[in-house]
Amino acid sequence: MTIGKSYDEIQVGESASFSKTIVESDVYLFAGISGDLNPAHLNEEYARKTFFKKRIAHGLIAVSLISTVLGNKLPGPGTIWISLSVKFFAPVFFSDTITATVEVIEKMEDKKRVRFKAWCKNQDEKIVLESEGIVSPKKQ
Repeated sequence: MTIGKSYDEIQVGESASFSKTIVESDVYLFAGISGDLNPAHLNEEYARKTFFKKRIAHGLIAVSLISTVLGNKLPGPGTIWISLSVKFFAPVFFSDTITATVEVIEKMEDKKRVRFKAWCKNQDEKIVLESEGIVSPKKQ
C-alpha cells in the first residue's frame, strides 16, 4: 500500500492531476449512489429541451476527480478532506475527458493542514470548475 505525503514532505506549488472520460454508466451509477435522479442527467428527451440541449453529468462527478487526486496522489493515501468551495463554469457532457488538477497554495503550520486550489478542464482545455479547500495530510 502506498502512503501519501506528510505535512513536512509537501511543498507549496506542488501539483498533481488525474484524467477520466465520463461515460454514461458513470452518470447512472452516480445517480444511484447519490439519489440525484434529475432528468437533466438521465433523460435525453427532457435534456433536449434544456439550455444545454443534451444530458449533462452531475457536477459532483467532476468534483470527485479532485478527491481522486487528493486521496491517491497529493497528498495521497491517508489524507482527510476538511473543507471545499466550488464554482462551476461549464457543464460536463457524456464522453468528455475531464482532468482534475490540485495545487498546494499554503501550508498551515498551526494544525498541520494544507490549503489547495483545484480545477477541472475538459478535453478542449475549457475550465469546467474551480475550487479551493483544506486537507489534513497523513500523520508522520
